[in-house]
Amino acid sequence: MSKILIIEDDLSIGEMMSIYLYEDGYEVKRAENGRRGVALFRDFQPDVIVLDLMLPDMDGMQLCTTIRQTSHIPILMVSAKNEVSDRVKGLQTGADDYLCKPFSMRELSARIQALLRRSNAFPSALGPTDEINAGNITLDLEKRCLYVGGKNIETTFSEFEIMKLFWQNQGRVYNREELLNRVRGFDSQVTERAIDVHIANLRKKIEIDPKEPRHIKTVWGVGYKFLPI
Repeated sequence: MSKILIIEDDLSIGEMMSIYLYEDGYEVKRAENGRRGVALFRDFQPDVIVLDLMLPDMDGMQLCTTIRQTSHIPILMVSAKNEVSDRVKGLQTGADDYLCKPFSMRELSARIQALLRRSNAFPSALGPTDEINAGNITLDLEKRCLYVGGKNIETTFSEFEIMKLFWQNQGRVYNREELLNRVRGFDSQVTERAIDVHIANLRKKIEIDPKEPRHIKTVWGVGYKFLPI
């Protein structure tokens, strides 16, 4: 049974999400503020976090950053803020998906299913224990770790999934829709602009000069590809 942690200060919305997801077969715990959310994150060890952007004691972006310092757990951010800039900022902070209020419980469940499906999948001829190297970059599939020059580089769930896909299919060009389907499945309504954000973040983490990338190359008018050298 997958475990879902909901961090939401609105009692009615939080209770509604908890009941619906419980009836969907998940083990659910809910926190009404960021401090309680951090405690449950450590004790409950959830498989997915549903995180409200506006919390009474801390900003949801701040909490997302805190969680990302120690975990790659999929994070679904929910908020009444629906501007593109808000969604982009959420993804840049470390969220793997962004759902605007009001939303249906059915869509919430679909988004969670997509995140769980991606986090549990290893659709490749490579086994999950394989470690792959390209110059000073190493990808450990079993530990879900990315190393650059021997240093462990923190990545979000979606960033790692994109990197894994690139690595297992070096030189192949992927368009934004293909990459979006990879990291979130077909249930997400998030704009393909999210992929550009993840690519920009990955370049900052693995490239010597993100403005002149050697590894993650743009194929103009098509998408992106990964080159080991």
